[in-house]
Amino acid sequence: MSDLKTRIDNDMKQALREKMTGRLGTIRLLLAAIKQREIDERTKLDDAGIVAIIDKMIKQRLESIEQYTAAKREELADKERAEIKVLEEYLPTRLS
Repeated sequence: MSDLKTRIDNDMKQALREKMTGRLGTIRLLLAAIKQREIDERTKLDDAGIVAIIDKMIKQRLESIEQYTAAKREELADKERAEIKVLEEYLPTRLS
């Protein structure tokens, strides 16, 4: 198992223990996306593959935020922003 996947799995267990429902839901979505990709491609993903999935999930949430803001649904946009913060924790630091 890759280092990043192990970290995500450990963070899920910690969120479960600490009853952090928002964080737990986001991590479960991420693990489900990773598992789905592994099943589709019949391979184990490395850290680069997992980062690609995270980037895709962040992009989807940014698009959702735009739509929610246009529809004046700020509570849903805030939920998406919180999910982005959780997902960004697993991205490597970007070069400036």
